[in-house]
Amino acid sequence: MRISKTIKRLIEQARKKPATGYHFVRWLRFANAGMLNTGNIYCIEYAIKNLPSDNPIIEIGSFCGLSTNLISFYLRKFSKKNKLITSDKWIFEGGETGSANLDGSNISNTQYSEFVKGTYIRNISFFSKENLPYTIEQFSDEFFRLWSENRTENDVLGRQIQLGGKISFSYIDGNHTYEYSKRDFENTDKYLEPGGFVLFDDSADSSDWEVKKVIKEVKKTGRYEVVINNPNYLFRKIK
Repeated sequence: MRISKTIKRLIEQARKKPATGYHFVRWLRFANAGMLNTGNIYCIEYAIKNLPSDNPIIEIGSFCGLSTNLISFYLRKFSKKNKLITSDKWIFEGGETGSANLDGSNISNTQYSEFVKGTYIRNISFFSKENLPYTIEQFSDEFFRLWSENRTENDVLGRQIQLGGKISFSYIDGNHTYEYSKRDFENTDKYLEPGGFVLFDDSADSSDWEVKKVIKEVKKTGRYEVVINNPNYLFRKIK
């Protein structure tokens, strides 16, 4: 009985106008698994609405495609022509070897990763079928190496995409440790055009993740301005 009431409540909420003003966003969040702070929705909407050019958008970390589909939605909503190129290896903390099972189950980390990847492909194929993102199955370090070499790569759907060049917006949502998130920012900084945006997931001042240490360093560069802190940080490159 409790489950039925919960489902009924969620459906009733979905019929109301969502906080962002778009009915689609609320329904997407019901059906598409993922961890997305509501404040990130506003940041993504603002960045895409104010993109400085048609240069590509990159997303580091895709999981089940919730933020990917959200970015794709706003690209359509604001009639933007930017390509969306994402990067994910679908190997998670503790699952690097692929031999251990998830605690309390007979599901291996490899099986879990394959399931999440398949879920991602299904989700983007359904929710973003009008402008499918390109997804490179690599960790971010390798992704940026390929980007620096202007490589042509096959994405997870078997399509070829030319990497390289300037980018207009980067959503950093990969490994949240200081070491990795700092490198993701440094690599982003090499290619982010003036007026471009970078959004750090889990970067709130109250966050338990080390990525918040990178925020302090970004502020000290003098080359970025805080556009939104809600509670995660969206920056614009000013020089």
